[in-house]
Amino acid sequence: MFKNSPLLFAIFLCSIGTARSQTDFPKPVYPLHVIFDTDFGPDYDDVGAITLLHSFADSGLVNILATIGSSKYKNAAAAINVFNTYFNRPEIPVAVVRGDAVELGDKQHWTDTIISRYPHKIQSNLDVPDALELYRKILSSQPDHSVTIITVGFLTNLANLLRSSGDTWSSLNGYELVKKKVKNLVSMAGRFPSGREFNLAEDVNASKKVLADWPTTILFSGFEIGQKIKTGLPLIHDEQILKSPVKDVFSICIPLAKEDSVGRMSWDETAVLVAVKGWQEYYNIEKGNCKINPDGFNEWEKDGETKAHLVEKQSPQVVSEIINQLMLHQPVNRKN
Repeated sequence: MFKNSPLLFAIFLCSIGTARSQTDFPKPVYPLHVIFDTDFGPDYDDVGAITLLHSFADSGLVNILATIGSSKYKNAAAAINVFNTYFNRPEIPVAVVRGDAVELGDKQHWTDTIISRYPHKIQSNLDVPDALELYRKILSSQPDHSVTIITVGFLTNLANLLRSSGDTWSSLNGYELVKKKVKNLVSMAGRFPSGREFNLAEDVNASKKVLADWPTTILFSGFEIGQKIKTGLPLIHDEQILKSPVKDVFSICIPLAKEDSVGRMSWDETAVLVAVKGWQEYYNIEKGNCKINPDGFNEWEKDGETKAHLVEKQSPQVVSEIINQLMLHQPVNRKN
């Protein structure tokens, strides 16, 4: 076909390489079976993220397998259970990290507020299992290569999982279990092409372990992506939404910070959005490898095939509108 035109052949090969780099990362297959890993406490974009997740579940796009805390802040389990209960899924398993882990709370006291205002059966972290135990239990029961993990917090649980040995749930060690059961990891973490980002930096040892040894693809939504996406104002100004812990959290927190006057930066929501809907409509991706230094500073290297980070395509304003609409989602009465 190209024997008389080496230049055209070279262009053809280039186009194939470009197409592959943008299309061969895993695409969602519905319903997406999701484990949601969150650091409920330090920031409140996690609330927006769990709201998007339940919205997608109500649309039939997601099956929420578990909601797991990567911070051992005292209110983590109860606060997560508040939102699962509010969205009529109180049965979703909850777990919280044990042992050496970050323990940061919310300065705005939004967790205390929603725990006092809304129904929840889980009262404390002591009422739920160790995150590692729940990870191994859930993963062992799922079909091979079927689970998407969305992490919007520290990588502590994932590092503990990789280091784990066989147990009553599975004879496989953590690395083998992840490789067999997980399809994709989508993570709000890192700052690209380089920088120091909270989720990676707070537990550097865990981040280093996951970045080096995770056996499936990883798609990062970096700090620079969510920083420009402002959400929450339509929610707090919607007078038809009453008695909502989602609205309460944003109503409490937005007035407390000048930088949130036009809406809260939406890091965690972007990870849920692209995990469930795919990145293709909203972003491009750049493949490579994420390295982290002992001080928590991360750098992107363009020499890998199993990791990628989002690159802007749609304007942040367009994505803001999409996330704002999803955050208005109200609970759906479900028939068991």
